[in-house]
Amino acid sequence: LVLLLGLPLALAVEAPSCAPLVPVTFDNSTIPQILGLWIYISGASKYPPHLEELKTLKYAAFIISHSNHEDELNVTEIMRVNETCVVKNNSKIQVILHNSTLVHVDDQVSSMAKVIQSDKDMLILNILHDKYSGLSISARTPNVSKEQMEEIRAQMHCLGFTEEEMFFTS
Repeated sequence: LVLLLGLPLALAVEAPSCAPLVPVTFDNSTIPQILGLWIYISGASKYPPHLEELKTLKYAAFIISHSNHEDELNVTEIMRVNETCVVKNNSKIQVILHNSTLVHVDDQVSSMAKVIQSDKDMLILNILHDKYSGLSISARTPNVSKEQMEEIRAQMHCLGFTEEEMFFTS
């Protein structure tokens, strides 16, 4: 009886499987898949300025669309920072085909990311910022399952992020 009662607890504390992040190699189908509306779900960062921004972010959505340049995308961001609504429609994403990276340029500040293979309704970005790592998870809808949230948290732990470096929007 003790064994049966303890089994769920033992399974619950099982170490998460730490599958490596597999970047997407850009091809003709990659960019159309990331166009459209995305709801920001979670992020983790070790970069101090990003940590400060993430602490104040309550909600974020962004729309990625074509621009007039083949290697560039437009981004419109809608965010709630503390109790203030912020709309930015002047940022760009540079698409670098030869190394399958995206570079987000906003107010003269740029950050590079790799798109990680995932479900078609999830956009996972591995943020590459000098010596600081980061992870950004967005979805097509604000409704992410409990299982998906647990997977996100487990992946962040696998990558070495602490609870203080993880942020989830409301």
